[in-house]
Amino acid sequence: MNELRRSLSRRYPGFVELGLAVALYAIYEFVRGFGSTSLPLARAHTDEIVWLERTLHLFVERTVQDGAHAVPVLPALLGFLYLALHLIGTSLALIWVYRKHPDRFPLVRTTIVAATALSLVIYVLYPAAPPRLAGLGFADTVTHSAHLNLSSNLLGSFYNPFAAVPSLHFGYSLIVGVAIAAYAERRWARIAGALYPALMLFIIVATGNHFLFDAAAGGLVVVASWWIARRLVEQREPTRRRTLVTA
Repeated sequence: MNELRRSLSRRYPGFVELGLAVALYAIYEFVRGFGSTSLPLARAHTDEIVWLERTLHLFVERTVQDGAHAVPVLPALLGFLYLALHLIGTSLALIWVYRKHPDRFPLVRTTIVAATALSLVIYVLYPAAPPRLAGLGFADTVTHSAHLNLSSNLLGSFYNPFAAVPSLHFGYSLIVGVAIAAYAERRWARIAGALYPALMLFIIVATGNHFLFDAAAGGLVVVASWWIARRLVEQREPTRRRTLVTA
């Protein structure tokens, strides 16, 4: 356990961290696409989610999507942001933490790793169809507006379209948003970080890729992962503070 803590508490050279990130994402996509979950089973679980949201009077996803599609050009923009922010936005945020806040990077990185691992377990145990595949009249915004068919045979061979719960789109945005809000020096950047998870929530709902329940599950997974990371990563004082104390 001590060796694991020491390994996770280190910030490795950039090329090593990049290689680990690529390997992690490859394993994530492979495991997420493993298995032969059927559409009827995934839709049955989605029906349970819809029933719960309707019981709690939270089933507003169709209203959100219809409102977004009523605005010209907005669906295409949301489809692009759905794809770009999850991969490019998360990567840029990690690079920023790595370079500007090296003492905080191990905690952020380990939180993402733990969240990914927990999510993979849930995907296997509880496959669920996203709104666009649930047969409830939701539009597939990314396919129709961004012209990338997420349900195609090609993409389907790389990922599991029924891995909707929890939403790592929202989970990663929560990690990124909190990191920026906590570590950024400029006030506008901290505000942007605080608002980023809300923007991602709107994107994933308006594009028909997640329910509110999926996002809530993603948030809970991130909180649990942060708790795990806090106990695995050895906390150190920021470099700037150590320098001042030494002086």
